[in-house]
Amino acid sequence: MAAVPAFEAETLTKVFPGGATALDRLTVSVPRGSVGLVGANGAGKTTLFRLLLGLIRPTNGAVEVCGRPVAEDPVGVRSRLGFMPEHDCLPPDQTAADLVSTLGEMSGLPPRAARQRASDVLDLVGLDEARFRAIEGFSTGMRQRTKLAQALVADPEVVLLDEPTAGLDPIGRQEMLALVARLSGFGISVVLATHLLDDVQAVCDHVVMINAGQLVLAGPTDELLERPGTVRVDVGGANDALVQELVRRKLRVTTLEDASLEVDSDGLGGDATLDAVRDAVADLALPLHALSTRHSSLDEVFLRQAGER
Repeated sequence: MAAVPAFEAETLTKVFPGGATALDRLTVSVPRGSVGLVGANGAGKTTLFRLLLGLIRPTNGAVEVCGRPVAEDPVGVRSRLGFMPEHDCLPPDQTAADLVSTLGEMSGLPPRAARQRASDVLDLVGLDEARFRAIEGFSTGMRQRTKLAQALVADPEVVLLDEPTAGLDPIGRQEMLALVARLSGFGISVVLATHLLDDVQAVCDHVVMINAGQLVLAGPTDELLERPGTVRVDVGGANDALVQELVRRKLRVTTLEDASLEVDSDGLGGDATLDAVRDAVADLALPLHALSTRHSSLDEVFLRQAGER
């Protein structure tokens, strides 16, 4: 029996007063695991989270979380979710231990269990020694860890992380991503909303790309990265005849600063493009100094697919 998806949206639309469309007929099924929800600022990621949490209602369409329709049971849905907001929302005069345990109690845990659970998750995120300090003295990284801890305290099935690496320095960012990567080992599915595709590429096994409220692309990260990017060929200098031959073969060619050529393999596929470039070089009897392929990054996949819409 197939696992119930983390969430499913069917023609999900949200139009705010004044006519601003945040989501536009979004239809997507998101599996369990570690999922990257990517898009530029304003693409609709936070609005989608608010709809998943039942904090706002869609204008049209429907959404289910863990198999439950949000519109029918928003409280039941929220009991299965953890949420780490992007903005700084922590009370400065509270300790991390008090805050996380209180939120655990509000989620239904008995007081003693909530305190123990708070201790466990604060230890998990690396705040064990700092848990009795006031949050006002925390660094940005410690505040982000506290927000992650409160999202985990009620042992959710799915945790929604809204820009968890925002404001972090490179070391803090890598540490946060390492924490996110560990969650799957505890059976917790993650939906990581970010505009930083490198973060998704590092820790997510599935990607959902949205732009201007519409679905751009969704699929396993490995499959998206296996899409061919470019073929680079070096014949020892600029060669107009080779450029003309590649264009005749309906390939897009860019001449690089070192006079080598970069050939876009989007049209034919990686192996076919490689074969076409090789054959063109052989037909022209040119010396072949270098021939290599490079797969697309998620940034390139996003820009290419969004540009085609």
